[in-house]
Amino acid sequence: MSDNAPGMNIVFFALVFIAFATAGWRQLSTQSGDVSPMDALSTAMVESASGAVELALGLVGVMALFLGLMKIAEEGGLLTILAKLIQPLMVRLFPDVPPQHPAMGAMILNMSANLLGLGNAATPFGIRAMQELNRLNPCKGTATDSMVLFLAINTSSITLLPTGVIALRAAAGSADPAGILPTTLFATACSTVAAIIAALTYRHFFPITDAETQVETESGEAPANGDEKPMPTATEGYPAWISWLTLAGFLALIPLTVIYGHVISPWILPGLMLAFLMFGAYKKVRIYEAFVEGAKEGFQVALKIIPYLVAILVAVGMFRASGALDWLVGGLASATALVGLPGEALPMALLRPLSGSGAYGVMASIINDPAIGPDSYTGYLVSTLQGSTETTFYVLAVYFGAVQIRRIRHALAAGLTADLVGVIAAVAAVMFLYGQ
Repeated sequence: MSDNAPGMNIVFFALVFIAFATAGWRQLSTQSGDVSPMDALSTAMVESASGAVELALGLVGVMALFLGLMKIAEEGGLLTILAKLIQPLMVRLFPDVPPQHPAMGAMILNMSANLLGLGNAATPFGIRAMQELNRLNPCKGTATDSMVLFLAINTSSITLLPTGVIALRAAAGSADPAGILPTTLFATACSTVAAIIAALTYRHFFPITDAETQVETESGEAPANGDEKPMPTATEGYPAWISWLTLAGFLALIPLTVIYGHVISPWILPGLMLAFLMFGAYKKVRIYEAFVEGAKEGFQVALKIIPYLVAILVAVGMFRASGALDWLVGGLASATALVGLPGEALPMALLRPLSGSGAYGVMASIINDPAIGPDSYTGYLVSTLQGSTETTFYVLAVYFGAVQIRRIRHALAAGLTADLVGVIAAVAAVMFLYGQ
C-alpha cells in the first residue's frame, strides 16, 4: 500500500541502512579491536530480537490481567459511567467516537493509568482502545484521526506521579528524589498540549482518500457499520456540573499524591484490582468468567505484537551498536549545551523516543555517576526526561501492530513533535527551578 507519510517503512529502512553504513565504514577504515564494528552490529541484532520476544512475552501476563479486569468493568457498565463523566472534554477531542462506545471508556482508563505512572496498566487499556477504535474504522489498515490523536496523547504520556524514576533517584542517594514532580508535570502538560495541537493540525496534510476506502471495501473488509457487533449510539451524558465537579475532585487529589506518593503508590495496583472486582460483584457480573474471557484476548494480543516489536527494536539496537548515535550526539552536543541541554543528557533525549530501556539505562548511569549525581542540574534533567516522555516508536509499533495498521499517516510526526516540545519544556522547567 502506498503511503504519502513518512511511515514506519521509511523509518525502519533508514535506521537499518544508517547503522549498516556506519558500522561498515568503521570496519573498513579503523583497526579492529576486541570486537569489530560489524560483529557488534550482528550481536546487537540477535540480542535485540531476543529482547523483543522476551518483552512481548513479559507483557502476556500483564495484558491478560488488565484486559480481564477491563472485561469485568465493561460488562458492569463502568466504562459507560466513566465516558459520560468526562464527556464534555472527550467528545470535543474525539467527535468521531460515540460517547458510550467501548473505545471511549478504554481510552479514559488508559489515560488515567498514564496519569498515575502505571505504564503496565496503561498498555493493555490502550490496546483495547485501539481495537475498539478499529471497529469504527471505515478503512482498515489506515489510521483514523481518532487513532492518531489517541496515540499522540499516549506518546506525550502526561504523568502526575513518576514512581519508577523517583525510586531510582532515591536508590542513587538523592536528597530530594521527588524533586522532579513539578518539572515532570510541567513538561508532560506541555507535551500533551503539543501532541493534541499537532495531531489536529497535521491531519489536514495526510487525508484518507476516497480511493483508499474503496479499495479496502472492495477487498472484502467491510466498514465499521458492517461489523457483526452492533456499536452503541451516542446518548446524553451526565449534566455538565457533575462532570466538572468530578474533575475538581480529581484535581483536589493531586496534592495528596504528591505529598504522600511513597505511601499511596504500593496500594494502587492491588486497590485497582479489588475495586474492579467489587464493582463487578455489585453489578452482578459473573466476574470469574468475564475475567477469563478478557484474559484470553490479552494473551492473543500480546503474541500478535511480537513481529512488530522485533522489527523496531532490532533497528534501534543496530543504530545504537553501529556508533551512529554516538556520532550524532558528538555533532550536536556543543550546540545543545548553549540552550541548557548538556552533552551528558543529549543521548537520553535522543534515545527516549527510540528505546525506553536504552534511555532508562542512560539515566541510571548518569545519576549514579559520582561526578554528576542525581541532584545536579543534569541529574534533574535526565530524570525529568525519563518521567515526562514516552517511547514513541514502541507505542506506535505495539498499538498499531495490535490492529494491523499499515498506513500511520501523521502519527509519527505528531508523536515526535510532542517529544520535542517535552524536551524543551523539561529543559526550561529544570533550568528555572535548579539552574545550570
